[in-house]
Amino acid sequence: MKSLIVIVGPTGIGKTDLSIDIAKKFNTEIISSDSRQVFKELKIGTAVPTDDQLKKLKHHFIGNKSIYDYYNASMFEEEVLDTLKDLFVNLDYVVMTGGSGMYINAVCDGIDYLPTIDQKLRDDLIKKHKEEGIESIRLQLKMLDPVSYTKIDLKNPKRMLKALEVTIQTGKPYSSFLLDTKKERDFNIIKIGLQRDRQELYERINIRVDQMVEEGLIEEAKRFYKDRHLNSLNTVGYKELFDSFDGNITQEKAIELIKRNSRHYAKRQISWFSRDKELVWFHPEKEEKIIEFIKSVKL
Repeated sequence: MKSLIVIVGPTGIGKTDLSIDIAKKFNTEIISSDSRQVFKELKIGTAVPTDDQLKKLKHHFIGNKSIYDYYNASMFEEEVLDTLKDLFVNLDYVVMTGGSGMYINAVCDGIDYLPTIDQKLRDDLIKKHKEEGIESIRLQLKMLDPVSYTKIDLKNPKRMLKALEVTIQTGKPYSSFLLDTKKERDFNIIKIGLQRDRQELYERINIRVDQMVEEGLIEEAKRFYKDRHLNSLNTVGYKELFDSFDGNITQEKAIELIKRNSRHYAKRQISWFSRDKELVWFHPEKEEKIIEFIKSVKL
């Protein structure tokens, strides 16, 4: 049976280099499961692999959408399954790597179709959050979808707004779109989780943010400041800089907040992935052990 090698972990853990090495070892290609790297306009702030890394082997789902396009996990699932069908004609293994838990779960376990959200509805909810605060969003979610309320990170407005968008748009709770039973796949799934000492990870994140700034993150954010209302730009690295462009905070404070919020995001990712009992955990630098593990899996 063909196998999908899934390599996951928090931002800054070292997924990109390891995944390239693993893919080269198994003579295959890489599918990115990062919900922001799909946008062709955003390269620095989303930590897209460098040109040299992309030249080493074929990557899929990097820069294949626009920030002006609507995109979600169910669309990603459908497109990845189509891509895998084509790749598995000639390849025994394909590597999928990224840190977007919802996108990864969609491919591995399946997710019901999520509707395209009306832009006015999205704008109205964003406005409600800004004017009334996060507690009003929590209360509305608790009333409309109590199941999601008990499962979603209530400190993460983006997740709550997503649940509200789908619930209000369809008249059905967002939780009803998330399958409790897995969809059957016609390929094997080998799940690998990457972990480091927490302090080591945070130091890597801080260094990477400094590198992004040196590479032109501030200039990249300026180019899309006019589009700051887009959901694709409501993400760490851009929203802090937008706040500085508005004069609410200094540029130095924005960079400090990017580091802090990236660390917080990594912590949430770790919590998400720790719930997956199918993951086998390795340090990113234990490449040979990872390769041995992949080869040992009975197909």
